[in-house]
Amino acid sequence: MVQSLNTKVDLVMDGNSHLGLTDYGKIMVGDKGFEFYDDRNVKNFIQIPWTEVDRVVVSVMFKGKWIPRFAFQTKKNGQFTFSSKDPKRVLRAVRVYIQPDHIVKSLSFFQVMGRIFKGKGRNKDKYLK
Repeated sequence: MVQSLNTKVDLVMDGNSHLGLTDYGKIMVGDKGFEFYDDRNVKNFIQIPWTEVDRVVVSVMFKGKWIPRFAFQTKKNGQFTFSSKDPKRVLRAVRVYIQPDHIVKSLSFFQVMGRIFKGKGRNKDKYLK
């Protein structure tokens, strides 16, 4: 059995991890970090301590009416994307431990395309050929 990172749990909810193929499981927000435990495989879990989180990137659609997914951008290990049944509740629980200015909206499709064609993208030459 996996040892939990948290000593006090604020929220437990059904959710999905979008790391590779989609895994279904439980999302746990607690005092020490964010955790995801897979329903099928006990060995498949993700534990992100709050000290390791750099930003929380939220995908917002329809002017804030719908949040399909959110991602934790860590200092060392990259980005982990999740979705849940009630993402607003999860993000409110996360906001207790992460400063609100580190929770940001992701870029829209048109903002990404505009950056590519204006030359602010990393691989501008790749898309303009």
